[in-house]
Order: sequence, then C-alpha cells, then structure tokens
Amino acid sequence: MGKQKSVVRGILAGMAGGLAATWVMNQFLAGPGQKPQHAAQSDEENREQQAHSSEPREDATLSRAEEENGGPIVHYAFGALAGGFYGALAEYSSTVTSGFGTSFGGALFRTMDSLAIPALNLAPSLSGQPAPALESPFAAHIVYGATTEFVRRILRSLL
Repeated sequence: MGKQKSVVRGILAGMAGGLAATWVMNQFLAGPGQKPQHAAQSDEENREQQAHSSEPREDATLSRAEEENGGPIVHYAFGALAGGFYGALAEYSSTVTSGFGTSFGGALFRTMDSLAIPALNLAPSLSGQPAPALESPFAAHIVYGATTEFVRRILRSLL
C-alpha cells in the first residue's frame, strides 16, 4: 500500500466499497444468482413463502409500501456500514482481507443472514432451508466481499 495507515480513510474507502458491492450483490441476485435459488425451491416452498410474506406481522408498524421502500435503503446503509467496518479493520490487519474479501463476505453471510436477521425477525431462519437454496445467498455475499475489497483497494491507493 505504501500509504500511512488511517482509520478514517479506511472507513471511507470501505464504505464506498460496501455501497458498490451492495449494488453488485443485488445485480448478482437478480441475474446469475436467481436461477439456482429458484431451482432449489419446490412449488410448496414457494407457496408457503408467498403466503408468509403477504401476512402482516403482529408487531409490524410499517405499511407494506413503507417496508418495500425502506428495504433497499436499509440494505444499502448496512452494506456501507459493513464496508466501513471492513475498511477500518483492513487498515491494520491483512488477515481481514484474506481471500480478497471473500472471507469477510462469508463471515457476513454467517453472522448476519444466518443469525442476526432471523433473530431480529426481519427474515425467516435459514436453518430449515435445503442447502441448494442457500447457494445463491452465500455466493452473493462472496461477491459482496470481493467487490468491497476491489473498490476499497483502488480508493485506498488514491487516498
């Protein structure tokens, strides 16, 4: 890197990387990641998922339209925050960037999608899902990690 270590610059580069990576991750899920995910779900799982998503949650305070509008904002905000955290850690530890960010993407999938999001009742638990149904979400997080690292490295070399 050759540049002096700076947590602030690391955070900024990581946040920009996280924003870009969130967009790339969404494109992956809408394109190449969509086919394996849909192929893994049976018709019954699709019907159950549609019925569940149309039922209002007892604790919901937002309308369906508010949830649909707010979802992407929350996703991008979280992607930027996670990228900023990654960027700060990357300033002082090369272990964090192992696998060109793919280790970070895998860890993010495991901690957030598998544990935290279901615990907060933001999405159903992944534990009951068949392994093929998890391939696309996992791969999307690997794409997120690699993209975050790619953008972070470029920006950090400029800062």
